[in-house]
Amino acid sequence: MNKVKGALPIIAFVFAAFAAFAFNFPENEVTSKYGSHAGDIYDVTNVNMGPDTDEYQCNGETSQCLFEDQELQNPVSSSWGEFDPGDALIPIPTK
Repeated sequence: MNKVKGALPIIAFVFAAFAAFAFNFPENEVTSKYGSHAGDIYDVTNVNMGPDTDEYQCNGETSQCLFEDQELQNPVSSSWGEFDPGDALIPIPTK
């Protein structure tokens, strides 16, 4: 019985460490989103889709609208249409 009593702090520590990792969920990762219009590239990662001047739209279904990278190589799934930025959105400066 004394051996079990002596091991209780170690068992509690191992259980606490396990619980800390088991219930620590990662936050949702934000996927970067970029669109291209008239030769300019726009970062719309935290921008809503809509008709306002500070939003963007994907009109039609003729081409890929959004990409995950600034080089426009990795398309965002289910984002078809022509990218149309609102007037208040500012393009990324070219290098």
